[in-house]
Amino acid sequence: EWCEERSKNVGFEIKTGKGEVEELKAAIAQGVSDIGALEAKVEKLAGDLSVDDADLKAATSIRSKESVSFAAEEKELVEVVGTLQRAIGILEREMKKGGASMVQLKSAGNLVQALTVLVQGSMLSTSDASRLTALVQSSTDDDDMGAPAGAVYTSQSGGIVQTLTDLLEKAEEQLDSSRKKETQDLHAFEMLQQSLKDEIKFGNEELKESKEGIAAAGEKKATSEGDLSVTSKELESDTTALSGLHHECMTKAEDFEAETKSRGEELGALAAAKKALAESTGGADALSYGLDQVSFVQTASHAGARQYDAARLVRKLAEKTGSKGLALLAQRISNVVRAGSKSGDDVFAKIKGLIQDMLEKLEAEAEADATKKVYCDKELAETNGKKSDKTIEIEKLSTQVDQMSAKSATLKEEVAALQQALGDLATSQAQMDKLRSEEKESYTKNSAELVQGLDGVKMALKVLNEYYAKADKAHAANEGGSSGVIGLLEVVDSDFTKGLAEMTATEESAVSTYEQATKENEIEKATKEQDVKYKVKESTELDATAAETGTDRSGVQAELDAVAEYLSKIEEQCIA
Repeated sequence: EWCEERSKNVGFEIKTGKGEVEELKAAIAQGVSDIGALEAKVEKLAGDLSVDDADLKAATSIRSKESVSFAAEEKELVEVVGTLQRAIGILEREMKKGGASMVQLKSAGNLVQALTVLVQGSMLSTSDASRLTALVQSSTDDDDMGAPAGAVYTSQSGGIVQTLTDLLEKAEEQLDSSRKKETQDLHAFEMLQQSLKDEIKFGNEELKESKEGIAAAGEKKATSEGDLSVTSKELESDTTALSGLHHECMTKAEDFEAETKSRGEELGALAAAKKALAESTGGADALSYGLDQVSFVQTASHAGARQYDAARLVRKLAEKTGSKGLALLAQRISNVVRAGSKSGDDVFAKIKGLIQDMLEKLEAEAEADATKKVYCDKELAETNGKKSDKTIEIEKLSTQVDQMSAKSATLKEEVAALQQALGDLATSQAQMDKLRSEEKESYTKNSAELVQGLDGVKMALKVLNEYYAKADKAHAANEGGSSGVIGLLEVVDSDFTKGLAEMTATEESAVSTYEQATKENEIEKATKEQDVKYKVKESTELDATAAETGTDRSGVQAELDAVAEYLSKIEEQCIA
């Protein structure tokens, strides 16, 4: 009955284990499939991000070159416009005043000679005259630049003035067109840059999610593989146990059957001996001890023969069955017969008593053996079952501890990398802050100096223009020299204004770049700090759970040791 029940339970465990193995294999296959799909997605995303990054770098490089080209072109055009404006202003003033300078201008054979006259009169700088000459030559190509009629030099809308005015309009149109093109190019670049940055941003987020998916699928697959290993071992153990149980039960049944048959034969032999004594001792008893005995010698001789027959019968049964108890009984009967022959005691009564004692002893031993067999079978089966259960439980707990410890170690490595990245980010931000502070300090100082210088130049121009505009001067003023000074101050004013504008634009660009980089660093810092927080929390929880599981494993190990010790004692007691 116990064998049937145990076989039924083990069979159910095997069936359940096979189902679990199939489910775990399916989960592992699904994990492999998910990991493959995600790895392909990661590879594609990485390729797309590489292309986007390369496109962004290329676009940035092109934009940088365009910006440098525009800056150079704008600088040149601004200088040309400034030079033209100063030249036109000088010519218009000289035409209003008349005098020696106008006489020289009128005698000039062409525009180049007119510009030479202005340079010699300190009314125009050599660099401005050279720039205007090159500009006129490039504008008119091979056209004749001969001197116009004398009336032209006195007109504000013709001759040299008109030529320079046309060039000024052309230069301003070119400058305006260049600036519009720069604005359009910059806008197109910013749109492309934003689009690529968005693609890179969302691509990185999707890449991160895919990598996290790979990690999760890998963890799930590893867990399933661990469970599959444990379950497969359990299934193999159950299959082996079922096979061994069948063999053990068959062996014990055969042994029990043989033992029962042997004891039955032994009991049958004792019963036959008892019956033989009972049937044979009546007449002998009467002849030996009755009043109507014929002869003491005949009676004694006849009785002794029958007594020795009983001993021989028991001895033959002992030899046939191999029973040590029957052999000992035969020896004791022989001893009783010999002793009775000498003392004259009731030998057959003693023999009956010996046989009866033997029967009772054998029956008691048979009952005790049967009880002990049931006890041993039960205890061995239950103890082996407990040992198997505890061994499997320890394997499961060990697998869990190993998995949690490995994951915790991985998280700690990731936290260390994140903290290193945060340290580098803080260092980079500190360097940026220092550089921005130095740039701001330099800009504040230099811009203040430029503004102060610009105010001084404007004040000087105002004073000189107001003075030389007076008609009631008490002495003959150096008109030519004054025009040169005023022209030089106007050049300085233009240079200071342009320098201040460029400095302000550079500062604004630096501030924008600094603020954008700082914002990106803040976002990155917050993201990494949050990652560190959650990873540290998860790692701590895993360590705590692993410690608790380790404690549970130690408790189960102690129980397994106790079961093993008890099993050893039971085997010593029950297995001969």
